[in-house]
Amino acid sequence: MSDQPCSVPKTPADQPAGNSKIALLPLLIAVIICLFISIYPQILVKQNVANHGAASLLFWAMSAGFIRGVGFVPDNRILRALFSTYACLFGVAGAVLIMLL
Repeated sequence: MSDQPCSVPKTPADQPAGNSKIALLPLLIAVIICLFISIYPQILVKQNVANHGAASLLFWAMSAGFIRGVGFVPDNRILRALFSTYACLFGVAGAVLIMLL
């Protein structure tokens, strides 16, 4: 028998993620979207009709901004892409384009 203690392999939840720090840019974008839509929701109305495309993109950008901004990085590649800083920026840019057209 070995005198070595039995080692249990660590699970991914036990290991700290390498890139899980607070990200200020997406967090700031999310807070701005949250406050702006709460104070001035008419920005999402075009010709007395709700602009669902712009709203969906803005709320996706806000969700991605809060998720990535507080430092959470999903293990799943698809979710990591959907809730990344780039996704946040893409959502804001897409919503602005939809609102301008």
